[in-house]
Amino acid sequence: MLSRLTRPRAITICALPVVALFAVAGFAPLPYAVAQPGSTANVLGADKGTPVITISGAPTRTPKGELRMTTIVATGPSADVDLGDVLDAWFRTDRAVLPRDTVYPAGKSDEEVEKHNLQDMEESQDVATQAALGFLDEDPAKVKVNLRLADIGGPSAGLFFALGIVDKLDGDGAGGDLTGGRNVAGTGTITADGKVGAVGGVSLKTQAAKRDGASVFLVPKGECSDAQAELPKGLRLIPVTTLKDAVDSLRALDKGGKVPAC
Repeated sequence: MLSRLTRPRAITICALPVVALFAVAGFAPLPYAVAQPGSTANVLGADKGTPVITISGAPTRTPKGELRMTTIVATGPSADVDLGDVLDAWFRTDRAVLPRDTVYPAGKSDEEVEKHNLQDMEESQDVATQAALGFLDEDPAKVKVNLRLADIGGPSAGLFFALGIVDKLDGDGAGGDLTGGRNVAGTGTITADGKVGAVGGVSLKTQAAKRDGASVFLVPKGECSDAQAELPKGLRLIPVTTLKDAVDSLRALDKGGKVPAC
């Protein structure tokens, strides 16, 4: 009889430290960042009234389609993310929980991270110009490219800067738009020799692309599965590994040719 009376009490007393632990964890900062779809920008258009891509030293065209680079927005490196934030994001398709050190350099303040991201963007613009002019066999000593896109950092727009330069200089190679007049979005870093690299947050970027009217999304080939995870209905994925892949695929898409798929 005694054991039956005291057992529930014993269990309750033992459970108290566990309950307290979860209560504390619910408010304690965790080493994560919560990300969501960010803005997109048409590199063939203008940013705050100034063309994103300006070219001198060679004839240029005015494309009618769109090439939209995509972004994600994440809680800052000094922002507190608790268990409630993590659980909320875990059950939403428009949120992602990422280890903070995969999003931001360790030990950096918000200001330092912003400066680092802007430097990455500037470097990616220079490399994208080299890749595009090299692809078109244009002389960089004669053809000058100026890229301007304010308030966006990081290197993941490199592929789309390069595609925008190609479209403005050469289009589909026959006088038409590289995009075929479509709203094409995507992401990917790029090297000077035209290799496309992986980026983060692809499943969120596809949502941003669809929200802003894109029907096609170019994705680094190695991230196909991530892109398919929460793929919006009606958005076509095209995997790419190089700038040439991307250009060839867009030209084939416009002419009804064979286009790679994830």
